Amino acid sequence: MKQKVLIVEDEANISMVLKAFLAKAGFLVEQAYNGEQAVSLFESGKPSLVLLDITLPVMDGWTVLKRIRQVSSCPVIMLTALSDINYRIEGLNSGADDYLSKPFVGDEVVARIRAVLRRMPQVATENAALFGGLKVDYNASEIALNGKPVHLTPRDLSLLLFLTRHPNQTFDRDQLIESVWGMDYVGSDRAVDMAIKRIRQSLAGWSSEEGDIVTFKRLGYQFRVKSAT
Repeated sequence: MKQKVLIVEDEANISMVLKAFLAKAGFLVEQAYNGEQAVSLFESGKPSLVLLDITLPVMDGWTVLKRIRQVSSCPVIMLTALSDINYRIEGLNSGADDYLSKPFVGDEVVARIRAVLRRMPQVATENAALFGGLKVDYNASEIALNGKPVHLTPRDLSLLLFLTRHPNQTFDRDQLIESVWGMDYVGSDRAVDMAIKRIRQSLAGWSSEEGDIVTFKRLGYQFRVKSAT
């Protein structure tokens, strides 16, 4: 099945160029030309990824990103003429998965999209795993603890899903950043520590007899469990 990309760009010529590159690469494409239309198409179209400009009419890209993150962990790549590093960091910290500055090279846009999609949680041969009271649904990318849903930010969710797919394996910060944040991540590796802290807080009701996220000094983190079903 072809993956769908929603292009949110108010400049029609740029949007059409992007559509041509993505269609040639095998993606289905939908186009929105303002923020309000983007939110509507996102809700109805369920895209695999959103390519989102920041400077949009009606509703800017930051607001669109916030609206998306309220309901979905769908990957978002910010596309803008703003090259200031602070804008890039702001976008990543706000929940964007990557950032591209105009002018862009079409082949690079396609490569970045494919890279981000590869990093997203994928359905493996098993659809779910149970670690005591902790249930992981890989089809829906959902976590439940003792029957109640666990609400995480998209990045924290991706990190926890990655760790649960590799129980009792130790990963250092660099490995986790490359696997979850991506090689193009701009920021401190302390982001891993903060994400682990938030995940632990969200899993506070998980019995230590069933499992835990363990810190190994100078080595990294491990999702340690006794058994999984």
